[in-house]
Amino acid sequence: MATTALTGFSMVSLLSLSYLTWDLMSPNQVENEADQTSAGKSPVPTSPHIIFIMTDDQGFNDIGYHSSDIKTPVLDKLAADGVKLENYYIQPICTPSRSQLITGRYQIHTGLQHSIIRPRQPNCLPFDQVTLPQRLQELGYSTHMVGKWHLGFYKKECLPTRRGFDTYFGSLTGSVNYYTYDSCDGPGMCGFDLHEGESVAWSQKGKYSTHLYTQRVRKILATHDPRSQPLFIFLSFQAVHTPLQCPREYIYPYRGLENIARRKYAAMVSAVDEAVRNITYGLRKYGYYENSIMIFSTDNGGQPLSGGSNWPLRGRKGTYWEGGVRGLGFIHSPLLRKKKRVSKALVHITDWYPTLVGLAGGKESHIEGVDGYDVWEAISDGRESPRLEILHNIDPLYNHARSGSLQKGYGIWNTAVQASIRAGDWKLLTGDPGYGDWIPPQILPGFPGDWWNLERNTEPRKSVWLFNISGDPYERLDLSEQRPDVVKQLLARLVYYNRTAVPVRYPTEDLRADPHLNGGAWVPWVRDEEEDSWDRFYQKKNKDWKKKLKLSKSKSFFRRLNTMIISNRI
Repeated sequence: MATTALTGFSMVSLLSLSYLTWDLMSPNQVENEADQTSAGKSPVPTSPHIIFIMTDDQGFNDIGYHSSDIKTPVLDKLAADGVKLENYYIQPICTPSRSQLITGRYQIHTGLQHSIIRPRQPNCLPFDQVTLPQRLQELGYSTHMVGKWHLGFYKKECLPTRRGFDTYFGSLTGSVNYYTYDSCDGPGMCGFDLHEGESVAWSQKGKYSTHLYTQRVRKILATHDPRSQPLFIFLSFQAVHTPLQCPREYIYPYRGLENIARRKYAAMVSAVDEAVRNITYGLRKYGYYENSIMIFSTDNGGQPLSGGSNWPLRGRKGTYWEGGVRGLGFIHSPLLRKKKRVSKALVHITDWYPTLVGLAGGKESHIEGVDGYDVWEAISDGRESPRLEILHNIDPLYNHARSGSLQKGYGIWNTAVQASIRAGDWKLLTGDPGYGDWIPPQILPGFPGDWWNLERNTEPRKSVWLFNISGDPYERLDLSEQRPDVVKQLLARLVYYNRTAVPVRYPTEDLRADPHLNGGAWVPWVRDEEEDSWDRFYQKKNKDWKKKLKLSKSKSFFRRLNTMIISNRI
């Protein structure tokens, strides 16, 4: 079946914000500076320099070229001069997207099917996985990561510097303050989270993370010799994830937005846009640009409650509706054969692993066992995508849908289980896919009231949905009852994938992770030689651990109470 993209979004003209007075360098300027920078150097390496930029929680409607109220002149121009990926899929939350990028494997093949890795969980990216930066190291690359890791850190063996990156600068948890770098995992469970390699970067406190990360990338570009060794940089912005924080000068251009959360969110996106401008300038100034590939990707859909927008797609972050899994993405590179176009090729985040390894000169043996496909020819040459199917996920631990059953799955699949798959034009969802409403643009007040009434999700509780995504990208027409033949075929595919799944890795929280026990910072707390207790990795088997936790808290409370009584007596 053909795989077509969602098109028809009107393009907006390139606009400049009042605080941005710069422009991208002209080709002549680039050539002159490159000649000055590279004088006397050896020939450019064959393998391209790769810069992968990921934003956090940026919604489908949160970029200028999707007719957004947010102005992103740099991203718009880079995308317009490159290839826009309008049939591009990611995961609905943070950890899964990063794990699939780094391993090239579906979540069911890494044990990270359920939720995210929480700061106090003794869990991380499985040690048996050869990561993308490790492969690139084998192929002669200098590898660097800047920004949000969120793939576990309970042992030093889990850290980015142990998983293929020569250098690392960023935060290990999922959400931190943009200035203080405090990260909390519940009331009173807070710690500092900014790291330089395997050390805590206390001295960098107080600097806005988007600016700080951009400066680090520029430093890497300035100190590396682009003609001696190919470079891989994974820049994983914290932005635009909550908390909504940004310098005031970025907020001022959006003072007309009535929704305060949207106003701050838009300002944070503009800060990212400026950051990408500075990084692009660095690529040109230091002689990387002509042999570089820049990839821009979001990690999941936007969260409307925090200012994001996925309009006109259905759903939001954390759901398997298109608003949760259809991502923003584009490639900008002089190495593209067919530029300035929109690609309708079906692309998934796992595809970057084999694609980038292939561009780096890797062989079939380097990508053996991955779930991704090499999609370079589809993107660069406009050919058919080798990908015809995407397993969005199968999560056996997620709350089962009360209305689901094996009977409703034609005896093939228990539809109470949360799962989603796309094959060709068709997309199937089972279980509870998450909040399934359409949320209009946040321009309060002012949008027509009949829009809001139109977009109410009033259908009865279900456990099976089927959509023709190519013809109905907004998931308005459920065809599960009209096309039971397609439903059965896709349920059978879920059964096939489920047979290949590894056990879910979702351990209970470890009290030893408390930052107060580790110098006030989130750092590894388990010795590398300490054996993992894999039998604790299922929530339902952890009742004894929870009782011990409650008992421990009770004892602690009474100890404090006793101390207070004695102190008062004294």
